[in-house]
Order: sequence, then structure tokens, then C-alpha cells
Amino acid sequence: MYSTTHPLRWGMIGCGAVTEKKSGPALQQAPGSQLLAVMGRNAGKAQDYAQRHGVPRVYMDVDSLLRDPEIDAIYIATPPDSHVRYALQVAAAGKIGCVEKPMALNAQECERMVVAFEQHNLPLFVAYYRRSLPRFLQVKEWLDENRIGTVRHVQWNYYRPPGEKDLSGVPHWRTQPQIAGGGYFMDLACHGLDLLLFLLGDITRASGFSSHQQRLYPAEDAVTACWQFASGATGGGFWNFAAHQRVDEVTIVGSAGEIRFAVLLEQPVRLETARQQLTLSIPHPDPIQLPHVVNIVQHLNGANPHPSTGRSALRTAAIMDAILGRQGG
Repeated sequence: MYSTTHPLRWGMIGCGAVTEKKSGPALQQAPGSQLLAVMGRNAGKAQDYAQRHGVPRVYMDVDSLLRDPEIDAIYIATPPDSHVRYALQVAAAGKIGCVEKPMALNAQECERMVVAFEQHNLPLFVAYYRRSLPRFLQVKEWLDENRIGTVRHVQWNYYRPPGEKDLSGVPHWRTQPQIAGGGYFMDLACHGLDLLLFLLGDITRASGFSSHQQRLYPAEDAVTACWQFASGATGGGFWNFAAHQRVDEVTIVGSAGEIRFAVLLEQPVRLETARQQLTLSIPHPDPIQLPHVVNIVQHLNGANPHPSTGRSALRTAAIMDAILGRQGG
């Protein structure tokens, strides 16, 4: 188990694109954190990653990584279909866990992961790192200060054109439901819905429907949803991956004003009331997951609880399931 007498020593399962600029460098650069080992099924790829990023140890299989007594925590950076399998192994090995988003293919798998770590009295974190970013903490501060009064409604609209990979017809894991749990909605909308839970509290009712407008891949490419928060505020959104341009806008409407921001695109945050109009450009840190990892270290050192845990991510998964009409959502 992790001790405060040495840095939190990470082993990472997977070395794909998300680890190049987001998670890998964050695990290395956060104070009190060290990326000690990487595991990849492709030996050449794993060794190349380790050499380029200065990671001292390389493993070809999960069991060898988990048997390393100097590894305190495991970061699971593989596609969602393998998350539950690896997470159960990590918990059984007595290691701290952190898993990429979406947490798993569905809420049932997420529940298995959460229970496994709780049974072993181990923390489980999920890479919903937007909960730790200064831009969205500013939005939360405005809400906590009641700058827009009582929240009445939240609307998130996100749409974009199909990408080159989509038009090529070449299979891609993010649009294969058996690997990703869905399509781009599952991959991207989970970030925003999780963020709304963080900003505004629990969602008690949610529903939606989806369609295959382009028929370019097996997963859905258009989703429309509505929901209600425990506070009584309502919400709605649509996500479309067959549109003419890229738009990403959340509007939080209150009794005394509104807040606007983007979840995925680089946009300022805006506050508008009868007395004030404020626009702030708050850049993301580089690497973008750095505050997320800093918060993990602080959590383990007994400071503030981390905002993104297995339990909070399980709730996000349940909302996603409900919107997609899955049983149990």
C-alpha cells in the first residue's frame, strides 16, 4: 500500500494516444507522483513509449506488472471493454486504481468495479478530470455563490461533422459498441454529464433516444436527452456527429442570470446577470490531467477528497444508460 514516505508509484496498463499528452505526463509531473512502469501487449510499442517518456520499467503482461511490489497504483488506459477485467485484477492485487473514462461498458460493470475496490478497502479514481480543472471550478464557484440565483434549466448542445476515420469506413474502436459501450456519445458526452453532476448535484430522472443518421458505423451518431436534477432544475441536450460544423455550448439558466461554457472545446466561461457581464478565458493546464493527478496524491495524503471516484463515475454511467434506454439505467 502507498506510503507518504515515497512518491505514489504508478504502473500504467496501455500506452495509447490518451497517455501520450494527457495521463502519462501528468503521472510523471505531479508532485509526489512517479510513473514507474508501463505495460503493453505490443512489446515494441511499450518499449518505445517507455524510452520516449523516461519510464524505467516495461511489462508485457498484467500479472507481472501487478506482482511488482514497488508499484502502489495502477492507471488503466485501455478501451472500455477491458476496464472491468483489469480493475478486478488491480483490486485483488491490493493496488490503488484509476481508470480511464468511460468507466466501463455500462453501469453494471461499473458497480462490479466499485464493489471490488470497496471490499478490499482500496480507493478507485476515474479520469473525469474536468472536475479538477480551473475553468470548471470557476463555474462551480459562481454557482456556489448563487451568482445566477436558483438554477432553473441546463442545456448542452454538441455537434460536429463526421471525421476522416468515420468517412473512410475503416473500423475504429470508439464507434464499436462491443468495445466502447456505444459511439462518440459514450466517449465524449460522459465528460459533460459527469461535469454537470459535479456542478449541480444528482440527476434523479433521465431519458432519451438515439438514431443512426449516417449509417457509417455500428454505434449511434445522434442522441437527444432530457433529465431532472434533485434540486428540481430541468435539463436537456443533443449530440450529433453528422452535422455541418462543430458547436459545443452549455447554458445554465438561473432565476437571476445565466452561465455559458463549452465542455470539450476551448472557449471562455461567461457569466451574465442584470448587473454584470463577465467573460473569462481560463486556459487548461498542460498536461490537462495534471490537477486530476495532484488531487489523487492529496486525497491519499489525507487532504481534500478527490472529486472523481468510482462511486461518482458509477452515477454518471447510470445516467448514460438511462439516456440510451439500457436496462437498469
